[in-house]
Amino acid sequence: MAASGNGTRLEITVAGMRFIARLEAERAPRTCARFLPMLPLKTKLVQARWSGEAGWIPFGDLNLDLGFENHTSHPAPGQLLLYPGGISETEILFPYGSTVFASKVGQLAGNHFATIYEGAKHLPELGLVLMWEGAQEITFQEQARPGS
Repeated sequence: MAASGNGTRLEITVAGMRFIARLEAERAPRTCARFLPMLPLKTKLVQARWSGEAGWIPFGDLNLDLGFENHTSHPAPGQLLLYPGGISETEILFPYGSTVFASKVGQLAGNHFATIYEGAKHLPELGLVLMWEGAQEITFQEQARPGS
């Protein structure tokens, strides 16, 4: 695996659904480089409180020593954001529908570091599960390459 994340694909499993995402290594190289050592990542995805149709993974005061790059407040469904902390806690935002990234202190911008390209049709279903069934186990891992 290249340290930069170029060509790296993530396999994400949550609520019995499987998603494949590409790392946005050209647009967010530092963010991808900080995220990759966290793999495999097993945690909980919960319904976002202020951002609309999105789940989030809180990391509290985890310091990734990372600034902003390729950041947005308006991610499309499947555009995963990593917020590096600052005025709110460090977190991953997992949009499944209409989202404006925010916290109790107001609008935020997060680093768009990965984009779901396989399984995206299941994002609305994931949203219903988060809303009606609550927090879900989620796993991020590097997708095995064919022949490896």
